[in-house]
Amino acid sequence: MNPIFNQGTSPAHRLILVLCCSVALIFFDHKMASFETARGYLQSLVSPLQYMANAPKQMMTWASENIVIRQQLMEENQNFRENELFFHEQVMQLSIVRQENERLRSLLSSPVRGEIKKMFAEILSVDSDPYSHQVVINRGANDGVYEGQPVLDEKGIVGQILHVGVSSSRVILISDISHAIPVRIQRNGLRLIASGSGQIDRLIHNFVPHSADVKEGDLLVTSGLGGKYPEGYPVSRVVFVRADESREFATIYSVPVAQIDRLRYMLLLSKDEAVKPASPLTTKKTTVGKS
Repeated sequence: MNPIFNQGTSPAHRLILVLCCSVALIFFDHKMASFETARGYLQSLVSPLQYMANAPKQMMTWASENIVIRQQLMEENQNFRENELFFHEQVMQLSIVRQENERLRSLLSSPVRGEIKKMFAEILSVDSDPYSHQVVINRGANDGVYEGQPVLDEKGIVGQILHVGVSSSRVILISDISHAIPVRIQRNGLRLIASGSGQIDRLIHNFVPHSADVKEGDLLVTSGLGGKYPEGYPVSRVVFVRADESREFATIYSVPVAQIDRLRYMLLLSKDEAVKPASPLTTKKTTVGKS
C-alpha cells in the first residue's frame, strides 16, 4: 500500500549532496581541466548574446564620434580655404616687394607702398544678365566696404566694388564690358588699358600702336595709376597679338588670370588709414559749443 504523502530526502541531505558534487567538479576542473571543452562551447553560445547586448552602445558611440569628426572636418576645410586665399595674396605681395626693392636700388627717393588691409568675402549670388558680369558678396558698409575697393582671388585681380549695401555689396568684374583697368607689362613696364569684352575669358587692349613691344605670353599687372588698384597685382596674360597695317592700332587680347567663372571666395584690399586722435583742447571746445 502506497502512502498518501511520499516523503523524499530532507533539505539538509540535498544541500550536502550538492556541496559534494560541487567540490568534486571543482577538483576535477582544477586538477584535470576536464571541462575546458564544455566551457569553450558555452562561451561560444553566449558570445552572440554579448555582442547583441553591446551593439546599441557601440552604434551610439560610432554615430556620435562620426558627427563630431564631420563637423570638425567642415570647420577645418573652411579655415584652410580662407588661409589659402591669404597665403596666395602674401605670395603675390612678396613678388611685388622684390620688384620694388630692385627699383629702390636706383630710386631711393621713391615712396614705398603702405600696408594693405585684407578682408575675406564670399559670393552670395551671380548676376543672371549675360551682358553684365557682376556678383554680390556678403560684405557691406558694416564691414567697412567702400565703392571702388579692389577685389581679387588667389590668382589675381577680379574687379572692384560697384555698389555698397549695409551687409552686402555688388562687385563688377574686370570682364564686364563697362570696366577698364590700367595695367603694365611686367617684362618691360609698357602701360596699357585692359577693357572688358563681355566674355569671361577675354580682355581687350585698345589704342596700342604697332610699334609697341607686346608679345604673346606677357603677364599684365596693375600699374597703380588712377589710385583704384594697388600696383603689381596680376591681371591677365596676353594670348593674341596682331599688327595689321590696314588698321590704325594693333589688335591685342588677353585672358584674366583670375578664375572668373569659378569664383566663390575673394579678398578685398584697402589701405588701413590711421585715425588721428583729437586734442583735449579741441574736444573741450566742441563740448562747450554743444552745451
